[in-house]
Amino acid sequence: MVNNFIKILISELEKIKKSNRYRFLREISSKPDKHVTLNNQEVLNLCSNNYLGLASHPEIIKAESEAAKKFGAGSTGSRLITGTTSLHLLLEEKVAQFKKTEKAIIYNSGYMANIGILDALTDDKDVILSDELNHASIVDGCRISKANVKIYKHKDLNHLEHQLKESKKFNKKIIVTDSVFSMDGDIAPLDGIVALAEKYNAFVMTDDAHATGILGENGAGSGEYFGLSDKIHIQMGTFGKALGTFGAYVAGSKELIELLINKSRPFIYTTAIPPGVLGATLKSIEIVQSDEGKKRREFLLKKATLLRKQLNKVGIDTLGSETQIIPVLIGDEKKTMAITEKLLENNIFIQGIRPPTVPEGKCRLRISLTVETDFNKNF
Repeated sequence: MVNNFIKILISELEKIKKSNRYRFLREISSKPDKHVTLNNQEVLNLCSNNYLGLASHPEIIKAESEAAKKFGAGSTGSRLITGTTSLHLLLEEKVAQFKKTEKAIIYNSGYMANIGILDALTDDKDVILSDELNHASIVDGCRISKANVKIYKHKDLNHLEHQLKESKKFNKKIIVTDSVFSMDGDIAPLDGIVALAEKYNAFVMTDDAHATGILGENGAGSGEYFGLSDKIHIQMGTFGKALGTFGAYVAGSKELIELLINKSRPFIYTTAIPPGVLGATLKSIEIVQSDEGKKRREFLLKKATLLRKQLNKVGIDTLGSETQIIPVLIGDEKKTMAITEKLLENNIFIQGIRPPTVPEGKCRLRISLTVETDFNKNF
């Protein structure tokens, strides 16, 4: 029986390999920075989400160590049992202030937050309207929920309006979108989405994973960037990208947070984020809101604009990127991964992206720019 099971697994793996979609892990043996040691080779890292270079920031590492010394290495339980420390509550208060909302709640990952939100807030009498290029965590949240799901064409407000007109029979209508799309680097038309939501009595949910720390005067994300923080009902985002730590948040009304505490299964049934991470994240938000944080994101976005212009000048399709995420469209799976390996031979690490992460025929290199950890030495 065991041997038969292994044979089945081998057969499945062979299918993946034949489709040029086989994935494997690459070992990094150095701290996250502009250059990393990958499989004992020093490479220029152009595929990290450590956009602001904060994952190795000495003040954040110090804050993490101090929090762990005071509160211990682990949280010892779920938030509703023994896992809520004063640091959890302090970080939630800090996030609410950062996002300009009444309340906030933290999750262990963006994936858990998205599936937890959509499942908790909907039933079979509701509808979720989702951009076709939304992150997999939103897609899976839609699947797990009992809601009806309508997919609208990428950033197509006319198609979204058509879907809203077709959704009058549903109780709750939730429009959910990435604010910065993780594989294309473009920005959702939130002003238009909010206008349609108000017109058709719908609610808006944004995934600010790749916008938090980057967009807006204070790095608070897409709501601040568009001046619509008070119009977005559910603001979700992560700490593990530009903020350089780990975990996620949901910000909104006190009633929203109270409902998630009572109904969101990933929140209820998961051991809480450890204290060290909380201490690090508190310091990270502080830096993001400071003059240093502003300089870091301005420098990052200037670098991205310059690189995009150079790529476009030589005829490379960057798929409408507007941010620190810059895709280079290749198309074919095999060719994409061959280019990744060739770049590695030249000490450049840019990961190739294939289906199901991106649509068929849209394989690409995903360049994501970062700021050096010792950024301040340049100023």
